[in-house]
Amino acid sequence: MKLVVNQVGKSFGTRTILKNVDLTVDSQEFICILGHSGCGKSTLLNMIAGYLLPDDGSIRVDGGEIKGPSKSRGMVFQDHALFPWMTIKDNIAFGPEVQKMPKVKAKETAMEFLKLVGLEQYANHYPGELSGGMKQRVGIARALASKPDILLMDEPFGALDVLTRETMRVELQKICSQLKPTILFVTHSISEAVYLADRVVVMKHGEIAEIFDVGIKHPRSSHSAGFGEMMSRIERVLMDEEHLELAQAKVGS
Repeated sequence: MKLVVNQVGKSFGTRTILKNVDLTVDSQEFICILGHSGCGKSTLLNMIAGYLLPDDGSIRVDGGEIKGPSKSRGMVFQDHALFPWMTIKDNIAFGPEVQKMPKVKAKETAMEFLKLVGLEQYANHYPGELSGGMKQRVGIARALASKPDILLMDEPFGALDVLTRETMRVELQKICSQLKPTILFVTHSISEAVYLADRVVVMKHGEIAEIFDVGIKHPRSSHSAGFGEMMSRIERVLMDEEHLELAQAKVGS
């Protein structure tokens, strides 16, 4: 599976969101897309999902152009979006059932992925009975249960507290080591990107500013050799322009 984003542009009215975006993602890669609010990272993810179409350029998977949503691309949002009237098991079984999997097999698949995220004992609970971190784990299990080729994650841990967020990073890394999916993960957090990704794509003003190969073996921590240095390199790319603007403002005042 190869994802190729070629010279993609997107505007909403007179506002340009993305311009001349090029990105190639290989099978089983974990890519983090990092940038400030409004840089276009979520728009890019939504176009890869097929929820939006590019105004310019193309997005292809194995040579086939993306023209709409597909079960081959699963999505996990910051808001887990679980059906509150369904049990946890039924929420996860929903996707496989929509794909015409027999109900018994869909339930078995749901339990398989609940075990993967460590929540099998909550199979018959409802979303309202779970914590935020547990709901997000269910959201990940639900996306994986449809067995997509590409998993798209739009700031999935953004609404969680710091400790839960740290736990979820570890859980996601464990899942990746077992299933080896292709993942594109949008985040604001430099440390999160360095902890998770094979490559970090830094976006600024609708363009890719730089791509970093992380090159640190898993399991990683903030104490891993090269972790702090990689964070600093990424931070410099994100902050250079802000510092320049501040300096220019001081000169002009």
